[in-house]
Amino acid sequence: MADYYDILGVPRDADPEQIKKAYRRLAMEYHPDRNSGSADAEERFKELSEAYEVLKDPTRRAHYDRFGKEGLSGGGFGGFQGGFDLHDAIEIFMRDFGGAGGFEEIFGRRRGGGRRRPATGETLRVRLPVSLKEVIRGAKKTIRIALLDSCPTCSGSGSDDEEGPQTCPTCEGRGEERIAQRSVFGQFVSVVTCRTCGGEGSVIRKPCGTCHAEGRVRDEKEVEVEVPAGVTSDNYITLKGRGNIGPRGGPRGDIMVLLEVEQDERFRREGKHLIVDLVVTFAQAALGAEIEAPTVDEPVMVEVPAGIQSGQVVRVRGHGFPELDGGRRGDLLVRVRVWTPTDLSPEQRSVFARLREVEDVAPKRVDERESGSGGFWSKVREAFSSP
Repeated sequence: MADYYDILGVPRDADPEQIKKAYRRLAMEYHPDRNSGSADAEERFKELSEAYEVLKDPTRRAHYDRFGKEGLSGGGFGGFQGGFDLHDAIEIFMRDFGGAGGFEEIFGRRRGGGRRRPATGETLRVRLPVSLKEVIRGAKKTIRIALLDSCPTCSGSGSDDEEGPQTCPTCEGRGEERIAQRSVFGQFVSVVTCRTCGGEGSVIRKPCGTCHAEGRVRDEKEVEVEVPAGVTSDNYITLKGRGNIGPRGGPRGDIMVLLEVEQDERFRREGKHLIVDLVVTFAQAALGAEIEAPTVDEPVMVEVPAGIQSGQVVRVRGHGFPELDGGRRGDLLVRVRVWTPTDLSPEQRSVFARLREVEDVAPKRVDERESGSGGFWSKVREAFSSP
């Protein structure tokens, strides 16, 4: 047989509490009732109980530490006369963990007994469209949802009896039954959910004709939702305790509002920043201009610097989306597009012809920083990094 400390998986300087906890955990795992009579589990359970019985006693433990297992067989140190069998192991287990609810606790029963708590109602999920303007300002919206509410006929009890649900005669309201069984190894007590009431501690003798003993019926209600500014389609809002009511008076579940931010073809959103294209003429791009640009709220005037290249970005601070936590607003990123006219009047053609005579020759290579060839997002990053 292996060393007692190794069997329990504890160090040689383990204190009594460590030894007790180790035995309790392992004995629960290898108890015969949990292993369908497995011979290997029974043998392991016997080893654990024998090791625990020695190491929990200071005198036995000291003698074992000095002389080993053979030193326990005589001299009054409590050796196991006639060997150590399964009956001895179960007696040790029941002695220390089988009373005052300990056996129930080890085998996963409810500590202290008691009826099962009423079930909580299911969580509802609803989708709520939100406009970009509502994202900017926040909004209070009202939604109409179908849910399970308390039955008006029985007031949620599920019973058509004036006295309501009756105490279960089988478990006397505890919600569980204790079943005692005797075997050659002693008496075992198991605790199971009451077969009559299903663990509720009460029974309905006359079910409500409206809800059929469920205690709830389908209904429609209007619910107000506060949508904070700065939300995205990745966000959701949880309304605690506003969902379906639980069966027979159980607590309400929640409502999960999934936000769907509507798109506007004029804009793109990048985090808290708003992106818009702005078309300018050759003259405006060359000479500079102040041009009106759209935003989610009201249009703003944008200073287009002289010499701007098509694809470059102009940043207008504070005209994007607010941060969800109430921080400052993002920016409006205006991507400039230079428009080339396709249908010139005689006067315009004359002007462009004169311009061609005096304009500079186009460079063979255009710096990506001065044109749109570097890609739009490089321009966005450049706009973010500029002061």
